Amino acid sequence: MPPSKVVLASNNPGKLREFSAILGSAGIQMIPQGELGVEEAEEPFATFVENALAKARHASRQTGLPALADDSGLCVDVLGGAPGVYSARYAALDGGEKSDLANNRKLVQALAGQQDRSASYIAVLVYVRSAEDPRPIVAEGVWKGEIIDTPAGDHGFGYDPHFYLPDLGKTASQLEPEVKNQYSHRARALRALLGALSGQ
Repeated sequence: MPPSKVVLASNNPGKLREFSAILGSAGIQMIPQGELGVEEAEEPFATFVENALAKARHASRQTGLPALADDSGLCVDVLGGAPGVYSARYAALDGGEKSDLANNRKLVQALAGQQDRSASYIAVLVYVRSAEDPRPIVAEGVWKGEIIDTPAGDHGFGYDPHFYLPDLGKTASQLEPEVKNQYSHRARALRALLGALSGQ
């Protein structure tokens, strides 16, 4: 039986909307951690699942409620999975600006001369019933595409303008939000999580 209230280990309004739209259908009310006075947790780990688990446990410990956290990013095959968990601060790792534009510029430069442009958006969700839950539920969503040099589209954010989807003939940034929410890595992970919660 899914819980009625879950604290979301994020204050991102976009994530709150997306999570609430899908999980709300199961009667789950999402409460952003900021409304409950929870500060953001550290994300010191090299894997999505470890960072998401740390955030979920932190939010649950502070509130006493079940918690849901996600960690997500772009993994480019020929770059050994980079930028991975560092996707949001990829350019800043070298002392550059922390912005989508700087991150995309660095990515395109890193792929100069490379034939293999395959990449995947990854979203890992972790749900804990309590801060010490020994059996957290982990759900992963993968969205495969390829990186193009010239950005296209004005929807989305992050690497979306360079993340091209051959099956759709568009970048993620060219998709209308409702279409993106059918295909995206986060939507896939949310559907998997909802299935796991419903099966408890």
